[in-house]
Amino acid sequence: MTDHDGAAPAGLDRHLPEPGPRHVRTALTAVLLLLAAGAAMWAALDGVGPARFDARLLGEAVETRTGGLNTAAVTLTTVGNTFAMAVLATLTGIWCWTRGRRSDAVFVVTAMAGAVLLFRGVKVLVDRPRPPAVTQVVRETNESLPSGHATMSTVVIGSLVVLAWAGRSALARVAMVAAAALWVGAVGATRVYLGVHWFSDVVSGWLLGAAWLVACVAVWRWWRRRTHPTAAPA
Repeated sequence: MTDHDGAAPAGLDRHLPEPGPRHVRTALTAVLLLLAAGAAMWAALDGVGPARFDARLLGEAVETRTGGLNTAAVTLTTVGNTFAMAVLATLTGIWCWTRGRRSDAVFVVTAMAGAVLLFRGVKVLVDRPRPPAVTQVVRETNESLPSGHATMSTVVIGSLVVLAWAGRSALARVAMVAAAALWVGAVGATRVYLGVHWFSDVVSGWLLGAAWLVACVAVWRWWRRRTHPTAAPA
């Protein structure tokens, strides 16, 4: 999985760190996020933690609906759905591959594909019902926990931030993170607004997506250290 021109591809680790604390911290962060996601899903099923706000937030969403807000929410949730995120990741992977950034291409596509398998597997395993059909603006009947929209937007948009990180100024990095967080948060909010997910489903999706993304980054860094051992440290 080396780039055809032999040069280190652009991305978060253009200047690759020496093996050591950063790699360990990244892996540890992934483990902690995974534990947090597991705790959030357990809390959702047990009615504690974020789940305490499920009914209230759903009720408030129903009360604040208007025709214009419904249209905006449906549009945003469609642009941020699983299929759209998969297409975005695939196109990004193709773009990276054709420019010789093969490890970056594998990273973004693998992160996306793994996220799909992960959230769908958890959905089947947990089998939490959706909110009542009477509250739904768009009809959804499959399992509710975790939110696939929240998981996928976190992983795919997060992957794009990772790939664009190297060489950016501090201000640009803050702007990228803020824009990504705004997008991911907005997509998650539409799922509650449209009545197709409980709030705790969305929180679980965010945490699960973040855990998977950080795990992918850890493996990606490890692989690139192996394939580009002479790269200068940051």
